[in-house]
Amino acid sequence: MSATQNSQPILLAEDEVAGLCQALIRIDTTNYGNNEGAGERQAAEYVAGLISEVGLETTVLESAQGRANVVARIEGTDKSLPALIVHGHLDVVPAFKDEWSMDPFGAELKDSMIWGRGAVDMKDMDAMMLAVLRQLQRTGTRPRRDLIFAFFADEEAGGDYGARWMVEHHPELFEGATEAISEVGGFSATIDGKRAYLLQTAEKGIAWLKLTAAGRAGHGSQINEQNAVTRLAAAISRIGEHDWPITYTDTTRAFLEGVSEMTGIEFTDNNPQVLLAELGNVARFVGATLQNTANPTVLSAGYKHNVIPGAAEALLDVRTLPGQQEAVMETLRVLAGPDVQLSALHLDRALEVPFAGNLVDSMVASLKREDPEAEVLPYMLSGGTDNKSLATLGITGYGFAPLRLPADLDFTGMFHGVDERVPVDSLKFGTRVLHDLLSTY
Repeated sequence: MSATQNSQPILLAEDEVAGLCQALIRIDTTNYGNNEGAGERQAAEYVAGLISEVGLETTVLESAQGRANVVARIEGTDKSLPALIVHGHLDVVPAFKDEWSMDPFGAELKDSMIWGRGAVDMKDMDAMMLAVLRQLQRTGTRPRRDLIFAFFADEEAGGDYGARWMVEHHPELFEGATEAISEVGGFSATIDGKRAYLLQTAEKGIAWLKLTAAGRAGHGSQINEQNAVTRLAAAISRIGEHDWPITYTDTTRAFLEGVSEMTGIEFTDNNPQVLLAELGNVARFVGATLQNTANPTVLSAGYKHNVIPGAAEALLDVRTLPGQQEAVMETLRVLAGPDVQLSALHLDRALEVPFAGNLVDSMVASLKREDPEAEVLPYMLSGGTDNKSLATLGITGYGFAPLRLPADLDFTGMFHGVDERVPVDSLKFGTRVLHDLLSTY
């Protein structure tokens, strides 16, 4: 039975979340990096219009042409409580139509799922945020604390035009906030036949690096002991094959101990693979958080078959555990060798926060009210989120985009993957959980 106000039916958040998600996916906000792409302006205007429609003021700010960010604040009843930021990003990574079985921007409904780029990263959460905000406003529900809803640009390229720009140029919009929730946490995984929700309490640091090898240019038929391509290839081989040691943080240890309790399999420091094997598709997601990683991703050298170039370059995607960025950089310098220069194009911190406190307790409670038998475990994300930017303001961030998922759905494999999709029932579940959290915390 729908809620009512003045005897008129009130549309429940879960009833409109799927439509909101589809509408957002159909707005192409592809982010190619280097400020290339249509930008987020159209999506930002759509979001701002939906918020204004229910009587809440919005702030729309462009960091560059088309790179728009939206912020709105719902005033709470208790000004002694710090504000909570609920944030998402409007951009998506590229999708190539020929690789997909559905139009990546069609947002079609098939097998009770919405298909399209952004369905899991992260227009699903954007839609849940909008649906909950609109229901709070339509019903006149006042939360206990101020809720700051933020929809950022450019997360997929590091946030220079989104969250990073916002905290540097408009920190006043986040005044009074001490905590935040966003993507890549709160989703379910099936472990030993039981459902567990993975609440993100940590995320690895990011170092996007460039390797530059210098050498002597010359004719391809000559002996050249200063071949830049050879030097670079050797450095890339050493880095790509380096065996980074397993290292447990508070988060990863707590996660594996929780899996041990659920499965009855003993956890030992020397053999985490036994427990990872119990995680199914989630094992890849979690396994990357047990060590630092450095993956060569782009190579560039030369311009003609018979010309040895004077320089060669490669790009590295490096992800570091909390507190280990400097040590990793030093290891990479040694592996690169004296003839290869290492330079940083983008650096961002690793984060780790406690799996404890009032917000964590409230997130767990909201999940359990919808799914009483489930477990909730902390975990570390191998990627990064806009919580990194908010952390510069002293704001503690968690990943909490709650979704109850079918056991056979490779959800984590769809982040930046082909045929990205989200079940409608999962969206409705997440919207109920998020509404419960935001109206009671």
